[in-house]
Amino acid sequence: MGHLDHAAFGWLTPVLSYLMACIGAALGLRCTVRALATTGRARRNWLLTAASAIGTGIWTMHFVAMLGFSVSGTEIRYNVPLTILSLLVAVTVVGAGVFAVGYSRDRNRALALGGLTTGVGVASMHYMGMAALRLHGQVSFDPLLVALSVVIAVVAATAALWAGLNIKSPAAVAVACLVMGGAVSSMHYTGMMAVSVKVTPSTAVLPGATAMQFIFPLAVGLGSYLFLTSAFVALSPTADERQASAAAQRPLESLVR
Repeated sequence: MGHLDHAAFGWLTPVLSYLMACIGAALGLRCTVRALATTGRARRNWLLTAASAIGTGIWTMHFVAMLGFSVSGTEIRYNVPLTILSLLVAVTVVGAGVFAVGYSRDRNRALALGGLTTGVGVASMHYMGMAALRLHGQVSFDPLLVALSVVIAVVAATAALWAGLNIKSPAAVAVACLVMGGAVSSMHYTGMMAVSVKVTPSTAVLPGATAMQFIFPLAVGLGSYLFLTSAFVALSPTADERQASAAAQRPLESLVR
C-alpha cells in the first residue's frame, strides 16, 4: 500500500479549499435570495448565477484540496476530459436543485428533491474527479466511508437550499456560508479517507496532465471568476434598494411635469 498524504503542503490546501467552498456558498445564497425577490428573466439569470457559483465553488474546493494529495511511490496525473466533465456535472446538478427551489410552488417537496439531487450530484462530481486520477497502482474505496460522504453531501446540499429560502440577513448568510463550507469540506475529506492505493512500481509514463499543468491554472481561473462575480453581486442593487430608488424618483418626476 502506498502512503497517502492529504496535505502535502501543510494547512495551505485545506484552508484554501475551505475558503473556496465558503465563497461559492456565500455567492450562491446571495444570488438565490436575489432570485426569489424577482420574477421572469431576472429570476432565471440570478438562479443561473447561483448554480454556477455553488457548482464552481464546490469543484474548486475539491481540486484545490487535491493539489495537496500525494501517494508515495507514484506520481499522479489527471485525465483532462473527465476532470472537465466533473465540473460540468457539479454546475448542472446544483442548477437542477436551485431551479427546483426557485420555481416550485411546494417548497418543502422541492427542498427535499433538490437537496437529494444536488447532494448525490456533488458526491458524483467528487468521485468522478477521483476517477480522473492516473497513477501507478490500483485505487480502492471503503464502502462505508463512501456512503457517509454521500450522506454528508446530501445534508449539506439540503441545508444550503434551505438557507437560500429562509435566510435573508447578511450576518445570518455569513454564518450559514461558514457552516456550509465546513460541511462541503467534510464531505471531501471523508471521501478521501475512504481511499486506499496499492502501488505498482513502474517507469512507464502516465497519461494525462499533472496538477500544476492543468488543475492549478483552472482552479485559479475559476477562483478569479468567483471573486469577480462576488464583487458584481455586492455592487448590484437589491430589490428593496431598487424600490427605494424608484420611490425617491417619483416626487422628482411629478415636479418636472
